[in-house]
Amino acid sequence: MFDDPNVVLHCEKIDKIYPGTKALDGVSFDLLKGQVNVLIGENGAGKSTLMKMIAGIEQPSAGKMYMDGQEVYFKDTNAARAKGIGIIHQELSLFSNMTVYQNIFIGHEEKKGLFLNDKEHIKGAEKILKRLEHEIPPDTMVGDLRVGQQQMVEIARNLIQDDLRVLIMDEPTSSLSAAEVKVLFKIMKELLEQGISIVYISHRLEEIMEIGDHVTILRDGKYVADAAVKDIELSWIVENMVGKNTEYHRFERGIDLDHAEKILEIKNLNLPKTGGGWLLEDVNMYLKKGEVLGIYGLLGAGRSELFECLMGLRPEHTGEIIYEGKPLKVASISAQIKNGFALVPEDRQRQGLIQTLDICKNTSISSLKDYVRGIFLNNKAEEAAVDEQIKDIHIKVADKKLPILSLSGGNQQKVVIGKGLLTKPKVLLLDEPSRGIDIGAKTEVFEIIHDLSERGLSIIVISSELKEIMAIADRIYVLSNGKCTGELAGDEINEDTLVRTSYAGLGTGKSA
Repeated sequence: MFDDPNVVLHCEKIDKIYPGTKALDGVSFDLLKGQVNVLIGENGAGKSTLMKMIAGIEQPSAGKMYMDGQEVYFKDTNAARAKGIGIIHQELSLFSNMTVYQNIFIGHEEKKGLFLNDKEHIKGAEKILKRLEHEIPPDTMVGDLRVGQQQMVEIARNLIQDDLRVLIMDEPTSSLSAAEVKVLFKIMKELLEQGISIVYISHRLEEIMEIGDHVTILRDGKYVADAAVKDIELSWIVENMVGKNTEYHRFERGIDLDHAEKILEIKNLNLPKTGGGWLLEDVNMYLKKGEVLGIYGLLGAGRSELFECLMGLRPEHTGEIIYEGKPLKVASISAQIKNGFALVPEDRQRQGLIQTLDICKNTSISSLKDYVRGIFLNNKAEEAAVDEQIKDIHIKVADKKLPILSLSGGNQQKVVIGKGLLTKPKVLLLDEPSRGIDIGAKTEVFEIIHDLSERGLSIIVISSELKEIMAIADRIYVLSNGKCTGELAGDEINEDTLVRTSYAGLGTGKSA
């Protein structure tokens, strides 16, 4: 039993366990009534997971939630909505093949006899969009809107709920212009006046200082601290986000990077954003032969987009790429593989593996042309190459003809790395190579990265984990809001500097 008139919802020791990871570990959280409750933490801290529990999208593995002095359990989003809880997702959940008014009223349709009352839907959509200062024609297809407008439609979907008591906003301003952010903040203040409580997740510290009332910090799935926004400064946030324990095992390279030649240079790289603005803006960086270069930044900083430009997935990019001393025209993925680039993508299940193929074929698929003799595939040569790769990077497999899903997450990740290595790359791009694997497998992946660099392979690694990026990278570039906000090397590579630099392009609110 929990009953506090100042708390609209109380979470008591919430756990959430996924295979191989504990996303939330005994988190208790008070959602204060009539306030903007800010939730902050590094990537993977558990913020969005906790909100999914409250919104009924997922259910806790352990722990309890209370509203109005009674225990509540949300088996789905409808159960949460019945208690007045709405959520604006970071990833838009709109139907692009439906109109604006259909998206706004989906799940809240009004009927006129046997038919939907679209006349009322259109009128209601016009009213809520006018309030949001976005008078988009309600019959416009959502797929034709720019991202900022779609975000406003997502917000409008929640504001039509008459019995709204709690509104969760997960990075709601990530796609909005400065003018749109002002409108959103105005609406938030109106909601507070109506007695609605808001949970606000944002990486933008200046927003937290401007709109927030109370801040709670999570780290590694655990509650760390909370305080009134008026009582805190940036230094308090940074210290609680990263912790004071900065010990880590750093790999020492056996090569002299100071005198190593540059294998890759990126000059004034720009990638336009649909609807205006930039995903990447005037990015400049270089990579040396045998170097492990780290890329760090918050979600939406432009990290994966950088790799997509280098691999030919973003032909609309502009700027100059110098490879082995010569200008390189990035034409296509196959051309980049031929040029000596290989990518291990962030989402190994959807982008790195083919679920219906066995371990052998998943490993060799990007380099099959090397085993073709005439019009036939030389199976013996293919299998010998796969066997060598399995041995080289220690993939634990009983039989390479087994389905790829028979392997653990860590060994699946090794297969994706092995697939890239079989193309004989000179530059290996690793996007979150340790995501979704246990600590033992992570250590093995880091050792593979170290060994490959010692052999002269040039590697760029994206990681959201501070301690990981510091352990494996010789040098680190920090991206923030599409811009390169820092280059760190040697003693500059520490948690405090990385966090501060990653927020540099977003504003910092109060100074430390």
